[in-house]
Amino acid sequence: MSTYRIAAVQMTSSSNVTANLNEAARLISDAVNMDAKLIILPENFALMAMDSVDNVTIREKPGTGPIQDFLSQQAARYGIWLVGGTLPIETDDPHKVRAACLVFDNTGECVARYDKIHLFDVITAEGEHYCESETLEPGHQVVVINTPYGRLGLAVCYDLRFPELFRSMLAQGVDLISTPSAFTATTGKAHWEVLVRARAIENLCYVVAPNQGGYHVNGRETYGNSMIVDPWGVVLTRLNQEAGVIYAEVNREEQAKLRRNFPAIKHRKIQCQLP
Repeated sequence: MSTYRIAAVQMTSSSNVTANLNEAARLISDAVNMDAKLIILPENFALMAMDSVDNVTIREKPGTGPIQDFLSQQAARYGIWLVGGTLPIETDDPHKVRAACLVFDNTGECVARYDKIHLFDVITAEGEHYCESETLEPGHQVVVINTPYGRLGLAVCYDLRFPELFRSMLAQGVDLISTPSAFTATTGKAHWEVLVRARAIENLCYVVAPNQGGYHVNGRETYGNSMIVDPWGVVLTRLNQEAGVIYAEVNREEQAKLRRNFPAIKHRKIQCQLP
């Protein structure tokens, strides 16, 4: 398949898992009605926690749990490939979770898992700070998988700031990158678009970047502006702050032609790999 439609879902998730899953189901249905074949949810789609420990409370074992069941059922019901943003998966440490991005195929089978590598431990403004490592355990594995729509690379939010991750994907033949996110309003205004577009341009890839967008009950404000960017860095579509769905056409033949005519990937002189 050389041309297909992809969709990014933007949400303003709350601290109520059931309500968030209901909202995600509505938006997935909207994306299906737009004829999207690959649909990507934002980071923390099922829970925007009031306190970070809430993620530990609802964490699931790999392969079982209501959030994973929901994703599997949605993918199978509509016959779509679904990237499930992130959800908390248990670790050996009872006080921590992995922020896992799961991919389900059109039969509802979980075919890939990426655990967020880079954790957001920063001070973004006076009185605004984050320390994901308090309750998150970082992943270590770069993940690129085969899909009917090309080689899909998985990244999450803060990962966008680390180009070596995406170069490692490129070494694995990536065609399309998904970056489910919950970018803050502060960092989003400064860096969201430039980072998403840079990752597309550097790697001559499509980048699908669904974000959380709006004011959350925990007091957090996220930037929104979910977007889909083509391999030339053109923003094909975007959504400002409200919950909703955006979609775009991906043309793999045009991507292959661009990579032949503008072979920047082959012109690299310095190779780097993650340790």
